[in-house]
Amino acid sequence: NLDGHGAGQITDHELQLFSHAYTPADAESIPNGDILRVEGTPMDFRTPHEVGERINDNFEQLIFGKGYDHTYILNKEDNELSYCARCSSPKTGIVMETYTTQPGVQLYTGNWMTGNFEGKNGQRYPERAALCLETQHFPDSPNKPEYPTTELRPGEVFQSTTIYKFSVE
Repeated sequence: NLDGHGAGQITDHELQLFSHAYTPADAESIPNGDILRVEGTPMDFRTPHEVGERINDNFEQLIFGKGYDHTYILNKEDNELSYCARCSSPKTGIVMETYTTQPGVQLYTGNWMTGNFEGKNGQRYPERAALCLETQHFPDSPNKPEYPTTELRPGEVFQSTTIYKFSVE
């Protein structure tokens, strides 16, 4: 939440993801192996949109996850450090830009937060009180041969870089 600790929902935050496709999931949040284009759907953040603008649309993927909880496939070359996301708060002007060498970024909008978890200074976090951008490979890749491999063989080294850059507009 770029509004500060315990400041409320993130639905007014503006988000842009440099992604043309995502990995759809079933009702248990397990990707089914497909890769779907974002174009023409509420999953499309190629141009900036408020997070809450379409989060409650009658769209199966948003219904399953109670909002966004999907891996976006980044528009990039393998292992290239690239700009993948921009999120900003209209209230504070705080901007978070994300760069990564990973092939995907999971967007999670705090859909299952219930207010029961007690955080810092006794603060409770209700539904959609946070937005996460988790850089990663595609979920369940070992069981989905159509996704890029996550296999690491003996002697190989895994290395990735993610940068979260903060500024104020």
